[in-house]
Amino acid sequence: MAKVLVIADIKQGELKGSTAELLSKAKAIGAETAVVAIGSNIESLAKDLANAGSDTQYIADDASLELFSAGPYASCVVDAAKQSNANLIWFGFSEGGKAMAPRVAAQLEAACATEIIDIVLEADQITVTRPAIANKVMQKVKINTERLVAVIRAGAFEAAAGLSGTENVVKLTAPAPDLKAVIKELVSDASGEIDLADADIVVSVGRGAKDQAGIDLVKDLAHDLAAGFGSSRAMVDGGFMAHNKQVGQTGKIVAPTLYMAIGISGAIQHLAGMNGSKTILAVNKDPEAPIFNAADYGIVGDLFEVVPILKEEIKKIRG
Repeated sequence: MAKVLVIADIKQGELKGSTAELLSKAKAIGAETAVVAIGSNIESLAKDLANAGSDTQYIADDASLELFSAGPYASCVVDAAKQSNANLIWFGFSEGGKAMAPRVAAQLEAACATEIIDIVLEADQITVTRPAIANKVMQKVKINTERLVAVIRAGAFEAAAGLSGTENVVKLTAPAPDLKAVIKELVSDASGEIDLADADIVVSVGRGAKDQAGIDLVKDLAHDLAAGFGSSRAMVDGGFMAHNKQVGQTGKIVAPTLYMAIGISGAIQHLAGMNGSKTILAVNKDPEAPIFNAADYGIVGDLFEVVPILKEEIKKIRG
């Protein structure tokens, strides 16, 4: 029987939705489920971890683990993997996950696969599906090791409703500090804007906005929708938007319920970062823009005319 260990995604003491998504997939394939949570003052999350679908909760709770450090965090995952005898170790699509996964795989002598959008078990054979060449092809890869360390793309799996597990806490001993690299401080975005990776709605702006006035117009739309505010690479390269707002192959991969591409032409690199979105709305004055091939809904028009109308309609709907 397959045994899955999910690495919990915890930010500022809160359990993120990707953890439930991965545990739901593990339950769906009939696997035994365990989760490992790492941080400081997180023991209270045990019940939430069980309710998300885990039957065993490995918790590494120590003051030395307050700030993320790939070395010590990876050591905790390896400890949990060995204790649970998991043959599938799943990370969500985060910077921490991508930093830990190869370290964990090396220590467990396991295969390591990233950007995964599906995992299939047939008898003892593990097969994963992942996009390649900016989503132009889909690879199906057979895993030839007993263990697989996988980084799962955001939104690849759905969190099942009414899922539950069993609260069975196993405390892990904090590893020795990594003296080769010591994290001194984490500097977060102080803008107060919604993190793109966590947003249920994402509104992104492209070169069609032309200047700061256009960007501010689209940003107001994002604010009205309580949405994450992103951009295409063109706006980052032009110095209008910070790199952490870039959606695309060389930026962030997002999979919100609704993605709104405003003034974005739809280069393949941008599509690679958002085509996992459940619903896509595009606004562009060029009817031949590639973004319309990916969009569920398209509006051909100048964003300076369309966005004010959208804002007004949103206000009407919300009373």
